[in-house]
Amino acid sequence: MDPLQAGDPRQVGAYRVVGRLGGGGMGQVFLGLSPGGRPVAIKVVRPDLTADSEFRQRFAREVDAARRVGGFHTASVVDADPRADPPWMVTAYIAGPSLHAVVAGKGPLTEEAVGALGAALAEGLAAIHACGLVHRDLKPANIIMASDGPRIIDFGIVRPAGATALTTPSTVLGTYAFMSPEQFRGEAATPASDVFSLGCVLAYAGMGRVPFDAASVPAIMYRVLEAEPDLSEVAPGLLRDVLEACLAKEPGRRPSLPDLVTRFTAHAELIPGAWPQEPEDGGTPTGTVVAPHHHRAEGRGPGAGAEVAVPGAPPEAGAPQVHAERHESITITQQANASPGSVVIQVAGNAKIGDDA
Repeated sequence: MDPLQAGDPRQVGAYRVVGRLGGGGMGQVFLGLSPGGRPVAIKVVRPDLTADSEFRQRFAREVDAARRVGGFHTASVVDADPRADPPWMVTAYIAGPSLHAVVAGKGPLTEEAVGALGAALAEGLAAIHACGLVHRDLKPANIIMASDGPRIIDFGIVRPAGATALTTPSTVLGTYAFMSPEQFRGEAATPASDVFSLGCVLAYAGMGRVPFDAASVPAIMYRVLEAEPDLSEVAPGLLRDVLEACLAKEPGRRPSLPDLVTRFTAHAELIPGAWPQEPEDGGTPTGTVVAPHHHRAEGRGPGAGAEVAVPGAPPEAGAPQVHAERHESITITQQANASPGSVVIQVAGNAKIGDDA
């Protein structure tokens, strides 16, 4: 966590602001405390978007939809005020390391654990889709391995309407190593796009690397669009068959989420409390603040995310720390204040980003 800067809010609604967690394409994320002392993540919209009436309407509509996302596998939106100046929203705090941190620190999960993870994430994505939302950016950094099972965070609340850097024709916004082919082509992201990303995430969980790994971003893009996934470290059988189905190039060939839940639960049993929580050195367990956008830390494989580690005690007991490293320079357009976990990739041709991209 970074200290507050001059001009940063000290109070947002009923929530006291205690530090900076990071920035994204839509605004700044702060660590806050509820009136009762619960840690929360507060997203405050960028000032240049507040005058856009269409943005405010979409923000209000999609926050209302996000509030209806239930189930055991998502992080809830607990408060928001789209009419404030600037608009803001608050998400819940969930203790636990990200899937990226678990795999980077302890190595790939067992086949049984990957199956259990797949069942839980498919159920969580189904809850998100039932509210008319598409995650658009499912990746290991957006999956928190809580003690009672994995939780999905950072599902796409809203994309700014008319934001030039994000919606210019022939650009794509996302984390490239886990994006679907249609997102690279500039087509609308759909529930099937999340299924493709789920396949990439589960392959990463089981192998410690992404299935379309390559030495450069253009090479990764080519492999996602044209090559078969490299699942050589996944044993032949039900799990590998499911992953191959999720990673089909055409959205219509990918399985539905209810089908995935059935197939994964037939393969593995979810055991509460089985997810790794303790650091290797036996030190203080860490948690992750749920926030719409995070700093990015490089780990094992391209596109790996980062998390804001917070001691298990309340925030007053110790200062949260951000662990992040910069990737080597690559030729990608990126909005100046966007999260380093998101990139804007130029796509050849006349691809155009629609409202749901």
